Amino acid sequence: MKPRRSPRKPPPASYAELAQAAVALLLEPAEPADRILRRFFAAHPSMGRADRGRLAEAAWDILRNRRLYAQAAESGRGPMAARLLAVQSARDRIDAAGLPRAVRLSLPDWLEERLAACLPDDQLEALGRALLEPAPLDLRVNLLRGDVAGAIAALADDQVQADRLPQAPLALRVHGKPALERTRAFREGLVEVQDAGSQLLAHLVAPRRGQTVVDFCAGAGGKTLALAALLRGTGQVYACDVSAARLSRMRERLARSGATNVQPFGIDSEHDPKLERLAGRADAVLVDAPCSGTGTLRRNPDMKWRFDPVSLPALGATQRSILKAAAALVKPGGTLVYATCSLLPEENDAVRADFERDHPDWRQQPAGALLAAQGIALADPGAQALALRPDRDGSDGFYAVRWQRPA
Repeated sequence: MKPRRSPRKPPPASYAELAQAAVALLLEPAEPADRILRRFFAAHPSMGRADRGRLAEAAWDILRNRRLYAQAAESGRGPMAARLLAVQSARDRIDAAGLPRAVRLSLPDWLEERLAACLPDDQLEALGRALLEPAPLDLRVNLLRGDVAGAIAALADDQVQADRLPQAPLALRVHGKPALERTRAFREGLVEVQDAGSQLLAHLVAPRRGQTVVDFCAGAGGKTLALAALLRGTGQVYACDVSAARLSRMRERLARSGATNVQPFGIDSEHDPKLERLAGRADAVLVDAPCSGTGTLRRNPDMKWRFDPVSLPALGATQRSILKAAAALVKPGGTLVYATCSLLPEENDAVRADFERDHPDWRQQPAGALLAAQGIALADPGAQALALRPDRDGSDGFYAVRWQRPA
């Protein structure tokens, strides 16, 4: 009797097969693309670091340019994921002349139409092209651990080159894609990853030493940490969020940063009775409201294809409700900052106008002048509201407005 042979293991999948499988998953995303890709890499541990980086870069490029690449792939054969990868590898040979603007700029029709309604053609072209570029890696220097010059030197010790940015006093822009988490500057909390535009929101709040500050939608804590550092470890920052998981992830960052003046504050909604203990007590409240995320499409390109504009009215109602609840925490004479990472007027100026209609005695404070007093010059120094765009300001798209409550 012949011995049984063990079944042969299938040969390992090639890079091309793995890339096609990953892109196919990303084309019908039910969740954020970075989460899908992390899970894919975990399921295929045989992929080396270089191949993972190569695949991630190709996948993100396809998500940014999906509409244009799909147009170019129409004449091909085989699965769409394979065709898109083929187009992506030959992207320099794509002739986009004569194509509709929304196709050339790979924008959904609804987004192109909304941007066209509020921007001149040349500005929309510039913005659309900028949104097709990868986002840079920006860092914020942590004043609780050192200064800008020290951070640049510490990064250089680990062969990471970073330059100062003119648009934010504590911002550095990193060259290339280094393994930042391996550097001493990151491990010791001297730097934190944070877009330069996001950093300006903390400067617009402009907390003073000893004050009580509320970060009403704290998320993963980037702005919380920036506020704590501007307070130089004094006062108190309450980091509120409805997600216990996000607040839990903040704790490691807090420990690394050296901030001892932050109190994570879990809430179930903007109507949580626990917020009553903060009513009328805060010197400053920052509301970085949940939004469409259209200002962050360089780093989250899948949002273009996942976001449903039908949800905008409900999202606007949530933004207004959160802003109203946050205003109740501001003490007389205190300040309130409303911010989004959206490019859409209905999430920005429309929300501002409704708040001012309902709070006619609250005084808007000009963003340009407030930031200029800190040595920060905007493209529009006379701006009443902060309005950042990647094509003009080199950062993610952010909107922010600041009010003062009557004393």
